[in-house]
Amino acid sequence: MKRVIVIGLDGFEPKIAERLLHAGLLPNLAQLRARGGYSRLETTQPAQTPVAWSTFATGTNPGAHGIFDFVRRDPQTYLPDFSLNRYEQKSTFLPPKAVNLRRGTPLWELLSAAGLSSTVVRCPCSYPPDKIQGRMLSGMGVPDIRGGLGTSTFYSSDGEVRPRESENVVHVHPDSTGTVATHIIGPRNPKGRDDFVAAIHIELDAAARSVTVRSDGHPQVVEVREGSWSDWLKVKFKTGLLQSVRGMVRFHLVSLDPVFELYASPVNFDPEAPMFPISSPAEYAGELAEKVGTFYTTGMVEDHGGLNNGRFGEAAYLEQCELALREREKMMLYELDRFDGGLFFCLFDTPDRVQHMFWRFGEQQHPANRGVVPTEWKQVIEQHYRACDATVGRALQYADEQTLVIVLSDHGMNSFQRGVHLNTWMHDAGLLALKTGTKPSSEAGDFFHNVDWSRTKAYALGLGGIYLNLRGREGQGVVGDGESDAVREAITKGLTELGDPVGGRKPVRRVVKREQVYAGAYTHEAPDLLVHFADGYRVSWPTALGGVPAGHFEDNVKKWAGDHVIDPALVPGVLFMNQSFDEACASLLDLAPTILAALGVPAGTVMEGKSLLR
Repeated sequence: MKRVIVIGLDGFEPKIAERLLHAGLLPNLAQLRARGGYSRLETTQPAQTPVAWSTFATGTNPGAHGIFDFVRRDPQTYLPDFSLNRYEQKSTFLPPKAVNLRRGTPLWELLSAAGLSSTVVRCPCSYPPDKIQGRMLSGMGVPDIRGGLGTSTFYSSDGEVRPRESENVVHVHPDSTGTVATHIIGPRNPKGRDDFVAAIHIELDAAARSVTVRSDGHPQVVEVREGSWSDWLKVKFKTGLLQSVRGMVRFHLVSLDPVFELYASPVNFDPEAPMFPISSPAEYAGELAEKVGTFYTTGMVEDHGGLNNGRFGEAAYLEQCELALREREKMMLYELDRFDGGLFFCLFDTPDRVQHMFWRFGEQQHPANRGVVPTEWKQVIEQHYRACDATVGRALQYADEQTLVIVLSDHGMNSFQRGVHLNTWMHDAGLLALKTGTKPSSEAGDFFHNVDWSRTKAYALGLGGIYLNLRGREGQGVVGDGESDAVREAITKGLTELGDPVGGRKPVRRVVKREQVYAGAYTHEAPDLLVHFADGYRVSWPTALGGVPAGHFEDNVKKWAGDHVIDPALVPGVLFMNQSFDEACASLLDLAPTILAALGVPAGTVMEGKSLLR
């Protein structure tokens, strides 16, 4: 039976891969290149993970699958919302259900219709999972138990510690025996403003440099050594009479003294009993856990928030990334052991996450380094590429001469040194107005809190999208049809001419209209304009959530110092195949038609790419 094996390496950057290939340090990818070919791979507009992998799956541009960013705006309220999925509850007598906002027809549904099986492990925008012939484990889009992308908890004996981004802080005070009575924060209570919690007791052992966490969960006793990650603790959160929700958490012991600090990961769904289905069939997640061990279920597995917030260091983050990589590899090998036909797909997210957090160490002058670049972290990215190459080698052992093997990334990676405050620039250009008495500053708030919509013509939200405040579309729209082209031209001209006083560079390479790059039933949901930044720049952190800070630029001093949401021409992905293919102008749009052609199934009628096979 025909077989296709696809390994996704999220964020694999061509310039790094090509340099390591030339040095002979990626032997398995070199083998693929020698047997078939290699090319850079055109990504999507914008070059974002959920957008790109949705195009991979459907063979269409974002206008036809409806994923344009991590966030979308409600045109009536202007407020941001998660763009990958939502929850619906048709009546109080029915339970809520998750709805996937990635539209279009993914290639595995076409394979199912043709009677062919697929195994899809952790593809983004697959939550809730598609019902297919075969098996699917959802990827990016699966929330933590609180409904977010990843909300951690930091336990500290320092009463001055305050919560940082996507984080809860629990102040604790060990008693005379060195014991802390506290709790794990679970789901939000929909009937109030409190949270459901699960009680735990933490026993400190300074001599052993460890703590013991005791609970009614499984196991009832979990040891955490200083500087290390614990095993999983599974707990139940009682949510009502005879009702409970199951979750699981990992701990990292930061320090015992003089200040006690314990980091708890976001509470993941328990794969054996998730709040909402995360696999198809529903019992598949539990089967995987039984066969390969308990695994992370959230869509964003790597705990970058803990590193970004300074709760633990680079060593702890790398250890956790290694846990995630090996866990995913176990899934891959388990499935390849029984793979007898059709499509196998497995995504490895860690290249993207490692580069986001360690890119700065390759740039002496990156603002996030604050003048200090420890030599121990300079080779982390290259080392991780070599680890990914070894994983590819293990997959190649399952490919015979008739098996098509594809290894690809959705986009590359680049530096993020300076953020651009798009909303502030539009304010100063007379296109966005603030309420009387409010000036661009941190006090202006996020979520457009102090925007005067009656005098606003345009606003930015997400990672580079700009919307016009159109009359009849937005809740308080003022721009009429006859004025929209002039507003768009003013924005395009102004941003492409904008100069950065630090360094004298132009941060914006292009501004494109949505109709220039999108076509399809969902184009109307896209931003009106997309801002494509030069290397080294990105939309600022406050802009992404509707902030209007002072000034037009800010140094990016966060540890998240590498990024790819810039001009897509600057961050193509990579494509390796073990069969000869058309390497010229290869695009993510071409992957679904290529896989279908290899399996003898016609491409979908709306697919825009072509088979690359010769």
